[in-house]
Amino acid sequence: MYNDFLWELLAQDVGYGDITTSLLPEREVKARIVAKEDLILAGAEAISEIILEHGIVIYEVRKDGDAIQKGEVIMALTGNVRTILTLERTILNILQRMSGIATITRRCKDIAGPDVRVAATRKTILPYLDKLAVMAGGGDPHRWRLDDMFLIKDNHIKVLGITAAVKKAKDTLFSKKIEVEVETLEQAIEAAEANADIIMLDNMPPDEIKNVIGILKDRGLEGAMFEASGNITPENLRDYAESGVDIISMGWLTHSVMASDISLDIDGD
Repeated sequence: MYNDFLWELLAQDVGYGDITTSLLPEREVKARIVAKEDLILAGAEAISEIILEHGIVIYEVRKDGDAIQKGEVIMALTGNVRTILTLERTILNILQRMSGIATITRRCKDIAGPDVRVAATRKTILPYLDKLAVMAGGGDPHRWRLDDMFLIKDNHIKVLGITAAVKKAKDTLFSKKIEVEVETLEQAIEAAEANADIIMLDNMPPDEIKNVIGILKDRGLEGAMFEASGNITPENLRDYAESGVDIISMGWLTHSVMASDISLDIDGD
């Protein structure tokens, strides 16, 4: 599914050829991709496709989602030295970014606890790969694409209003879930009364979220799932997890990620 995209990334890096690597003799070598720090692995499946299609043999590989310790081998390869080194930067870039996302997602999932979903957003650079990485870390991808579900946000509300937007969505496609982004108690009540499936409590502090959910439940308006979103980081995540929400979506997982430290080393003779 992502193969064409990986080839495009590689083509952008290689240009008309790796002129430095062309200085090397044509010979078979062994190489290892090694973790330089503790991490949760993501991207091994993605890069395996492009490695194998270049005639490189993978004789050892860890799985996406594995907890890898510093110094452990992620993948062991054998093949033409020129080919391996030409692929090196592209495959490491993918592994490092995806593993960075998976690692912080696992950390956030551990903070949030088992009863709260930690979800990605569409604030991504490599949308499909970034969301696969979130899943490897134990998170939820949220929407993969705009056609996955209705997400009625502030600008939609300005044009249609909450009640009308939810009704129109229900009349258009019965099979898609409907989420409404709200910023006030009044909007939350309207979204609940319109029978939205998910109510996103956007940019509300945890205490306000807890109050809004409590009022909705007191009024018998508790059919929807509740999602917190907006400026949530590992530092304040626990407070949001304890506010009564079912889902916490974090753009921070993908737009502020630090890549994991991973290297590729050619084995000496």
